[in-house]
Amino acid sequence: MKFIATKEAPEAIGPYSQAIEINGFIYTSGQIALTEKGVMAGDDVENQTHQVMKNLFYVLEEAGVRFSDVVKTTIFLVDMNDFDKVNKIYAHYFGTHKPARSTVAVKMLPKNALIEIECIAVAAQDYNY
Repeated sequence: MKFIATKEAPEAIGPYSQAIEINGFIYTSGQIALTEKGVMAGDDVENQTHQVMKNLFYVLEEAGVRFSDVVKTTIFLVDMNDFDKVNKIYAHYFGTHKPARSTVAVKMLPKNALIEIECIAVAAQDYNY
């Protein structure tokens, strides 16, 4: 098991890792819209979604993978009315790559964030698709 940490994304706000690599997969912790300095990136879902995707990018980059290596994501939204806004931003970062995904409505997120996203990526580069 390898623990993944980068200074480009915010430090964990609890007793957990930014990501873990094990058995050929990278499992990220849920990312909220904190900047690397620990400040919330805006109070709207668009700015927060962009920051979450940047955080995921940097965590995945530290693990040596890209968004195109992601096989599954889970999105947690405080307001399902933001679903379409989030989809547009999410699609921008993933491009034509479409990992499996779940989106769940939640009552509240840490630091009163509006969105949180976690993902699973393939670490081994010897797969075919």
